[in-house]
Amino acid sequence: MRACVQRVTRASVTVDNTVVGEIARGLLVLLGVTAEDTDDDARQLADKICGLRIFEDDDDKMNQSIEDIGGAMLVVSQFTLYGDCRKGRRPSFTQAAPPEQAERLYKTFIAGVGMKGIRVATGQFRAHMDVALVNDGPVTLLLDSKKVF
Repeated sequence: MRACVQRVTRASVTVDNTVVGEIARGLLVLLGVTAEDTDDDARQLADKICGLRIFEDDDDKMNQSIEDIGGAMLVVSQFTLYGDCRKGRRPSFTQAAPPEQAERLYKTFIAGVGMKGIRVATGQFRAHMDVALVNDGPVTLLLDSKKVF
């Protein structure tokens, strides 16, 4: 499971001109699922992201988590995080999980975040979405549940 985590001052997702998910200060998480991922991957990645100390404390040091600041999380499914661009010019998405498995693990991840008491907003699975954000910092991190990077 892969996540592109962006610290934001605000973010939203729009589908067919309707806002379906929106947050103020917190994290925008673009989440990709591969066929090898399990419920444990989803729960562990949710726990890891919730605990990331990437918000400044009173001394301007990145020392606080989303839990510490009372922030929210916007989670957007993004199978293209498993796009393989090593050959040719057209990405291959063969590593991405089938939609049914991906949606189930996407929901498991969201539930894991919610269990931490963090307000979670979402995109719409399998929809064409417009994602808007103001990246705070900018701070952007890439995580992989298999720790390949």
